[in-house]
Amino acid sequence: MKHALRLANLSLLILFPIAWFAPLMRAGVLPIFGLSEISVISGLQSLWKTDIALALLVTFFAIFAPLLKILGLALIQFGIMRRKALPVLEILGKLAMADVFLIALYIVIVKGAGYVRVETGWGLYLFTGCILASLLIGHLTRKR
Repeated sequence: MKHALRLANLSLLILFPIAWFAPLMRAGVLPIFGLSEISVISGLQSLWKTDIALALLVTFFAIFAPLLKILGLALIQFGIMRRKALPVLEILGKLAMADVFLIALYIVIVKGAGYVRVETGWGLYLFTGCILASLLIGHLTRKR
């Protein structure tokens, strides 16, 4: 079990970057125009041009919080860092989940506008799955 948790946690170091570049959604104006794919990275690129404060917040939620949690859990799992840090790592995992909430909220708001067509992409499910897996791995690490 110990090795499986380590492997699962470290696999997130590969899966998260894939999720960041995967299409979270496809959006377009009116149904007659083509849809553009939006990923975490493309969304962040747009945010950095328009709203730096929001870009910093989303960058922390989507990229730094999950990475810090994975690395912190790995340090605990390999006996390098003390288990006292687990509550902080759990908070990081919950902050990463806030990003999924923001994306879902954005989709609901845009769909309600009526002029924009939005479809969820497979990247949203991968990103959400990575965050949920990270929360589960953290929980199982704490129980050990």
